[in-house]
Amino acid sequence: MLYPAELLIIKQLWLINNINSQIVAKMTVIYPKVKVRNDAKVYVVFYQNNKRYRIYNGSKINSKIHPNRYPISERIAMGKILASEVYTFLMSGLTIQQAKVSELITPNISDKDYLYIALKNKHKSNYTKKYKNQLAFIYNKLIIALRDDKVQSTHIESILSKYSSETSYNTYRMRISTLINEAKKAGMISNPMHSIKSKRTKAKLHKPYKNIGLILDDIRAFNKNLYHCSIITYGCLLRPHKEVRELTWNDFSDDLTYIHLSGNRNKSGRNRIVPVPTYIRELLVKGKPHHNIFSGTPQPLNQDYFKTLWSRFKRQSNLLEQGQTLYSFRHSGAIEIFKRTGSITKLQKAMGHSSINVSLTYLRGLEIAELKEEDMPSI
Repeated sequence: MLYPAELLIIKQLWLINNINSQIVAKMTVIYPKVKVRNDAKVYVVFYQNNKRYRIYNGSKINSKIHPNRYPISERIAMGKILASEVYTFLMSGLTIQQAKVSELITPNISDKDYLYIALKNKHKSNYTKKYKNQLAFIYNKLIIALRDDKVQSTHIESILSKYSSETSYNTYRMRISTLINEAKKAGMISNPMHSIKSKRTKAKLHKPYKNIGLILDDIRAFNKNLYHCSIITYGCLLRPHKEVRELTWNDFSDDLTYIHLSGNRNKSGRNRIVPVPTYIRELLVKGKPHHNIFSGTPQPLNQDYFKTLWSRFKRQSNLLEQGQTLYSFRHSGAIEIFKRTGSITKLQKAMGHSSINVSLTYLRGLEIAELKEEDMPSI
């Protein structure tokens, strides 16, 4: 067993050895050579990690030097400038692979620069607008919190401390972690997230409805679109605020008996086919293929449309109980399927979950009793 003092000594030795190895690596960098081809084109030859590179311009190291765009008489001089920039790049410790991550990566950039690169890379990816906005929001918070160019745990803690809600704390912790991890991929050395743990949250249940018919009648009297959204959420087990809201007539089969959603249209990322019950088909009047079923145009209603409608309905309804939401229709539908089939596999497919484990977790959240009365001890 090692005592704390011994562990500290080992850690210090490791750090010294790591620093020494970096110094040795820099000392062994061979200055790049400028070469000229028979056709007068200039290129620079250098080695990194025992691999030979031959470059004709600075694009691989994010340099704007292009020697061969100059007159022949000037190319060797420009080649020497490129060789100098390559040497600076090699001495900085950056690799060609890191430079490929972003054109913004150059020698001696700061943590702020790496975070900016991370944000840019994430915004180029296929994420939702809401997710990208959250990343941009927390990035701005980080930049404001930084007192110098290095990101430290104290900066992140100062941001997260402003969130009293465990859910908000964990959400923004994950967003910061996403940016930090992306920045590390680009070459940022510091890792300020290692000591910042997520908070344990209490499970919040979407309480299922006891009388589906009664609550749906109440919604139908309030708003037709909200009624259609609610009944499709219940009967087809689609998520209301994205999957249902974005439905087009092209997503339905010709006879309206099935809904087909591609992977980029649902949370699981997989293609999904769900049957449409008769009581929903009777409500549908098919429009133009690429038109949204609610807006009647190619564009869906805004992302807060059903959220706003539900808030208004909730204020005037006498039937809703604490914890019942628009999402509760999906939960109620899941309970109904499990009660009727007793099959977790069928439930998994109907809900569009990526694995049975997700469905099991989902069922625990739905408060489905694992024991029946007849299973309990008798006298």
